[in-house]
Amino acid sequence: MADVAHLPGVWEQIRLVAGLRWRILGNNLRKKHNQWDLIGMIFAGVFAGLIVIGLCFAFYFGAYAFLSGGREAWIALLFWGIFLFWQLFPIFTAGFGAGFEFRTLLRFPLSLRAFYVIGLAYGLADFAALASICWLTAIIIGATVANPAVLPAMLLISALFLLMNITLERTIGSWLERILARRRAREMFFALFILFAVSVQFINPLVQRYGRTAQPWVRQVVPYLAVFPPSLAGRAIAGAAQHNFMDTLLGAAGISAYMLLFSVFLWLRFATQYRGEELSESAAPARAVARPVSSTAEKGDALRLLTPQVAAVLRKEFRYLTRNSFAFFLLIMPPVFVLLFTTQFAGRHPTAMKHPVSTEFFFPGMMAYLLLILMAPAYNSFAYDGKGIQTFFTAPVSFREVFLGKNLLQAGMLAFELTLSMVAFSYLVGLPSLPVLLATLAAIIFNVTGQMTIANWSSLSFPRKLNFGQMRGQRQSGMAVLVSFGTQILLGGISAPILFMSRWTGDTWLPAEVFAFLAAVAIAGYSSSLNPLAALAEKKKESLIDALSR
Repeated sequence: MADVAHLPGVWEQIRLVAGLRWRILGNNLRKKHNQWDLIGMIFAGVFAGLIVIGLCFAFYFGAYAFLSGGREAWIALLFWGIFLFWQLFPIFTAGFGAGFEFRTLLRFPLSLRAFYVIGLAYGLADFAALASICWLTAIIIGATVANPAVLPAMLLISALFLLMNITLERTIGSWLERILARRRAREMFFALFILFAVSVQFINPLVQRYGRTAQPWVRQVVPYLAVFPPSLAGRAIAGAAQHNFMDTLLGAAGISAYMLLFSVFLWLRFATQYRGEELSESAAPARAVARPVSSTAEKGDALRLLTPQVAAVLRKEFRYLTRNSFAFFLLIMPPVFVLLFTTQFAGRHPTAMKHPVSTEFFFPGMMAYLLLILMAPAYNSFAYDGKGIQTFFTAPVSFREVFLGKNLLQAGMLAFELTLSMVAFSYLVGLPSLPVLLATLAAIIFNVTGQMTIANWSSLSFPRKLNFGQMRGQRQSGMAVLVSFGTQILLGGISAPILFMSRWTGDTWLPAEVFAFLAAVAIAGYSSSLNPLAALAEKKKESLIDALSR
């Protein structure tokens, strides 16, 4: 039999693995919650597609204007934009998007070449790659319309630029997978991501203040960028437009050299994985140390006003929050956002506009933005329970008490964050008038209570398991995200006109009175929804356990 059987070729192995992955995807879509998740992802993809298409027109007109206006060298700016997006976007989403570990492919009898080709081709399935390919196509069309003679050079340089970016992105991604295998590295990466997200907000004020003085420094740095792939691509296209074929040849040769260099690094990295590299952060075996029995008497319970079941769930949720460093880091963001936005849009000397926004409008808008951030986790409140979800169905506790414990922690966290943000807002620009302040507080109660009712239903209907100390693959359910945005847009659309009622009617206290009534109705609705949601949890027992116990 060994003489008769033969191993399939490289492309046959790739076809078999692709067919297997497609069959697995089709089988997963037979589950109802995966179908809803797919619908949510389709809606998100439509919005992302609209953004990509809009930028395609910008790249088209940019390439057309540069080549038709005699500024051929400026087309390098378009290549720089694509290059930076293609390489940086996957880095900052590596910890948050759904990732695929290529080591799982090694369970199949693949050759190293097939493993390399599959890993390289996976780079084409990334959102950054698909968007960049669309933008490269727009540049080719725009440049060809402006100067048809550059079409062969555009096709050659774009193909080399495409292969170079895919190879570099996969090289960086494979090394990131190794680096992020350690929890401490993931925490440092997440801290750097937060620092970067905050630092970006200061770019506009710094440019406005130091932009002119920094121009000489920028001019000195620009010549050193000529040796990088985007500048080489721009040089090659400019050479083709000016009939300077030496520049075109040098640009193509430079990009090819980069592609070959990155291909060597990627081959070495994939070869290491192919030989059986195992990434693990399990602790080394150690002798157990006996812990002394605590002799301190138990102190009074601060949660004695709650039932024991609700208090137990509340303690568990608090410990989950403090153990999850990524979720805990997010608690510092609301005060930071208040600091950033108030310095840009409010105060005596805003940096983003000439005249500051009135606190009568800016304060409610700022609170609504913070609610948008802080309420998102509530729509998947069982995310970190994992296999512990089975305990809720076996312990003598009702899901009414489970939801009360989870929602109390969410409400307490919101109260702490919003109070801290209000103190910072008051110190920086001052609070609005008393009617607007009370109306905003009543609107917060109305929005939070109303969202919690829908969030509890979303947590039962569209559960998605998340893991502590991990960023990669930690993506909420697509439908849960869609329900979250839809609910917040709906409640925001209700709240915004009510806040403006005082201007239309002349009664400054009318919004506060209306929101107080709506808050009472929302609280009554939340209280009456707990028992039906507990019954719904019993009906969805199997799907909950299946989604969270994988």
